[in-house]
Amino acid sequence: MTEPAGLYIMAGLYILAGIMHFVKPKMYMRIMPRYLPNHKALVFWSGVTEILLGVGLCVPTMKTISIYGIIAMLSVFLLVHFYMLSSEKAAAGFPKWILILRIPLQFGLMYWAWIYLN
Repeated sequence: MTEPAGLYIMAGLYILAGIMHFVKPKMYMRIMPRYLPNHKALVFWSGVTEILLGVGLCVPTMKTISIYGIIAMLSVFLLVHFYMLSSEKAAAGFPKWILILRIPLQFGLMYWAWIYLN
């Protein structure tokens, strides 16, 4: 285990987040923008992607591609965050300030991944 602990913490968080797509799929389908097709498949595949990218962070030969994948995935997830801001139903009862805070948080998560590029 030569990598920093933060990398493994990040991996665990993405794996857990991916698993949650299968445990609570309705929660994720509720926040999907209406203009995106086939919400069920998108929730499924985004969960699979998060799990695979999390696992990939722990495999030295896959770490770099997984980091770029995480940054790309988080960029796409910004669509959901902006949609949640614009739709009361998609906001799922979260206060507006939390929804606003999630946007810079996404960029923080992207930076967290980026710092592990060698």
